[in-house]
Amino acid sequence: MGLFSFLKNKFVGKKEDKSVQTYEKGLTKSRKAFASKLDELSKRYSKVDSSYFEELEEILIESDVGVALSLKLCEELLDKSIKEKISEPKKINEALIDLMFVDYATSGDSIQNEISFNSKPTVLLVEGVNGVGKTTTIAKLAYRYKNKGKKVMLVAGDTFRAGAVEQLKIWASRLDVPIVYGSPNSDPASVAFDGAKKAKEEGVDLLIVDTAGRQQTKSNLMQELGKINRVLSKEIEGAPQETFLVIDGTTGQNGVLQAKAFKEVSPLTGIVVTKMDGTSKGGIILSIRTELGVPVRFMGLGEKMEDLEEFDLSKYLYGLLLGNEDEQA
Repeated sequence: MGLFSFLKNKFVGKKEDKSVQTYEKGLTKSRKAFASKLDELSKRYSKVDSSYFEELEEILIESDVGVALSLKLCEELLDKSIKEKISEPKKINEALIDLMFVDYATSGDSIQNEISFNSKPTVLLVEGVNGVGKTTTIAKLAYRYKNKGKKVMLVAGDTFRAGAVEQLKIWASRLDVPIVYGSPNSDPASVAFDGAKKAKEEGVDLLIVDTAGRQQTKSNLMQELGKINRVLSKEIEGAPQETFLVIDGTTGQNGVLQAKAFKEVSPLTGIVVTKMDGTSKGGIILSIRTELGVPVRFMGLGEKMEDLEEFDLSKYLYGLLLGNEDEQA
């Protein structure tokens, strides 16, 4: 059984699974742009030829799969069609889903989405430029793990952006979780140190540390993040155990470029892609994984607290390519 059939059997009609529904709904724009174009392409050709693969390549690139990966997928599909004598467009499109799955699963680090609480406290450093939804993502992560019975504390380490500390304080109050913050324009590393110290004293399970989101030079960013990492590890052995980069799914390849820049100065353990419900270019997930080798750990698929979903490759491909198919039948 190919992955296409597997996804259909596993998810189509499974309306009781709220997570599947969230993926379906959140990837509606991307599915309309990507899956509908694939379907339309397959209807225009009775047999695949060089023109078919050229058009397929364009669809992939337009969906932000990335130029390198789009070329690779089309080359592999062409090779497969020749070797296995596949000429039917729909079968080629089904083979494309298989290749997408394999490429994601085999690119870079092993995939583990949930945070492992192997040390107490576990420290999560959250990075990202202004406007990507970093503060809201921190709140959603705090909500998620508090609901799992973990004692969560926030650290307002973005001391430079006007209103950043106040915004995080409001979320902390709403979620009823403690927060550590300093005076305006105080040293982020010293605020992180105070947070680490307090987290140890209060038996916190998860300490989430916000960082400055302003665009800055690579050397300044390296210096600042390096200092925060050093003070955290001095106070808590092995900290930060996790470093997530938040990127905005609607920014397309610009988001991938941001991720590359951060990866050069900070050892990332995961990516959180926000605003996926607002983009028609859902291929960015595949592009991030291929170009960075860093797994997407969570996806923002809506505005509710529950709409930050643990990334699931099968549900993602289903939402991108097949979601609501049972309703369309």
